[in-house]
Amino acid sequence: MAADTPLNRLTASGAAALVAEGKISARQLVETCLLHIEAREPTVGAWVWLDPEQALVEADARDAERPRGPLHGVPVGIKDIMDTADMPTEHGSPIYRGNRPAADASVVAALRAAGAVIMGKTVTTEFAAFHPGRTTNPHNPAHTPGGSSSGSAAAVADVMVPLALGTQTMGSVIRPAAFCGVIGYKPSFGTFARAGVKPSSDSVDTIGLFARSLDDVVLMSAVLTGGERGDFDGSLDRPPRLALFRGPHWSKAEPAAAAHLENAARTLAAAGAAVSEIAAPPLLAEAFEAHRTIVVYEMALALAYERQVHAALLSPALADMLATGAATPFARYLAAQQTVDRARAWLAENFGAADAWLTPSAPGEAPEGLAATGDPVFNRLWTVLHTPCLTLPAGRGPRGLPLGVQLVGRFRDDARLIAAARWVERRVG
Repeated sequence: MAADTPLNRLTASGAAALVAEGKISARQLVETCLLHIEAREPTVGAWVWLDPEQALVEADARDAERPRGPLHGVPVGIKDIMDTADMPTEHGSPIYRGNRPAADASVVAALRAAGAVIMGKTVTTEFAAFHPGRTTNPHNPAHTPGGSSSGSAAAVADVMVPLALGTQTMGSVIRPAAFCGVIGYKPSFGTFARAGVKPSSDSVDTIGLFARSLDDVVLMSAVLTGGERGDFDGSLDRPPRLALFRGPHWSKAEPAAAAHLENAARTLAAAGAAVSEIAAPPLLAEAFEAHRTIVVYEMALALAYERQVHAALLSPALADMLATGAATPFARYLAAQQTVDRARAWLAENFGAADAWLTPSAPGEAPEGLAATGDPVFNRLWTVLHTPCLTLPAGRGPRGLPLGVQLVGRFRDDARLIAAARWVERRVG
């Protein structure tokens, strides 16, 4: 970015480098972000809890000490289902209004250890399900930002912070990132520790992140795992091998979004990528359906206390979902898990030589209205199959709102996925 770039528009990597070199202070960076939030928050509504004075005190503390790590002085937003010892964690529910955890979630502790400034808590849907909060799409406040990580996606897209954490049980990282026009990354299942994060569905919940550069995805992933940048920053000595995957629900892609993805595939092929096509067997459609059985069953267990003790404070939609889960026989749940096991085995055998599969991030642009967060139809399969996936901003749709391209990688091969994404981004971003 240019030397006169406003500080809130810096990437995390760029900001951290300037802080480390003494060219800017953490206070200057956080102050600039807070001023932008003050101007835009009444429209965007990304934050459920933010104390400017506390953020500045934390920034001053970073300025007064030697750099702790690679995110020293960088402000980060935290989805409000993740515990924070010095801020409320309310899970998007009146049941937990004013709740103060005793400790940080593991990922929050890792960010603090790396020197990050925890800016505040971002809006989540109720228990990371479907009932939306107040956040709007930064590109058009009449449209949804997606969910459930609504506030995190909107905060990064509106340059309030360079990084934010989210979670995905259905499509809660990839979909809002695509709707808001930022990078969303859901790593392979189990990559980031979930201790201190309110569970929804234990066998599929995955922590992910929002950023405006792939360098920041790599940097934050290394911080959250205690690893090295190279663990996530792969390289290719050739154009990538890509597979276009329309999937069992291709008919749900809006015509403009479908055409956009196919045009992207042609553009990438013309630029040198080897692009093939993958047909979806019936097993993947069965795994997609099994995902819902698994989620509602496990969510009923995870929220048993809330359902039994505070039923009157649950939204009708969530109450219905929990009732369905509670009524699901264990045998049906077990059969669903077995279906998914077979689908994971099929994917491992049939991913082929591809570095990544190309597929829609969402059915199209962010829908109009704030009563719902959009359809996760193009995300649920990859969540239940535990694969890493990443969405890149890829132009605009007919209503002028962002569109994304989703890349899906092999399980535990996140570095190769990110390497392919770097090549793709330079050509369709």
